[in-house]
Amino acid sequence: MKKVLSVLLSAVMLLSLVACSAGAQKTPTPENPTIRLSTTTSVNDSGLLPYLLPYFEEETGYKVEVQSAGTGAALQKAKDGNADLVLVHAKASEEEFIGEGYGVERLPFMYNFFVIVGPADDPAQIKSSANANEAFSKIAQSQSNFVSRGDDSGTHKAELKIWGKDNAPNAETDKWYISAGQGMGACLTMASEKNAYCLTDKATFLSMKNDLKSEILVSESDDLKNTYSLIAVNPEKIDGLNVDGANALISWMTGDEAKKLIAQYGEQEYGEALFYLIED
Repeated sequence: MKKVLSVLLSAVMLLSLVACSAGAQKTPTPENPTIRLSTTTSVNDSGLLPYLLPYFEEETGYKVEVQSAGTGAALQKAKDGNADLVLVHAKASEEEFIGEGYGVERLPFMYNFFVIVGPADDPAQIKSSANANEAFSKIAQSQSNFVSRGDDSGTHKAELKIWGKDNAPNAETDKWYISAGQGMGACLTMASEKNAYCLTDKATFLSMKNDLKSEILVSESDDLKNTYSLIAVNPEKIDGLNVDGANALISWMTGDEAKKLIAQYGEQEYGEALFYLIED
């Protein structure tokens, strides 16, 4: 009799465990599970999105399709109806995007700094510069090689702003100025190979520095701050959007868990955070 009771008790416990296991299954898949995120190369090349998105996907059941390009191209993808939201870093272009009715609201949520990297021997002697504009002037005066994104990205727009409207070099006449038309990673590799200077976001540089000869020479001046924003695409302007998915990703990216993850990203591998939160 005791043996029968023991077998029955074991069966009951097994059924309970199966029921608990079924109840602990992952979040049900949303009705429209695919979110199309159009973003700048820096948050992808730096490894931030590959680090963050698995947490979001595991918790929500969504799958994020990341399209990575310069800010200009990223915003154009949204205008063409190929993105549900954008994550970019060029304020003037973002405001124009919203002003034209394509975006719902600009939500700045984190920042890092652009840095100017170059050869260790620093032929233009920019390391003592007070800011990026002074460093650029020294590069131009010495005609030292400089690799530009040249791709209408947020980084390219920031570079042109630093040069100033009337002082930007011309790649056709200024042979030391190289307009690459490439993403950040490719430009950093090119600058390293050519012993050239380059403007880059700090996060991407640190993620690649072991493979580069370049060093950070100018950093963290006021004209080098680099702010990132999330913008949901406007469903009144573009049809077929995953509005619920876009809002879910924005809510998560600006929530407490993502903030903690962003604040920690880079500390273990690089000894410092690669991105900083904009406090509410």
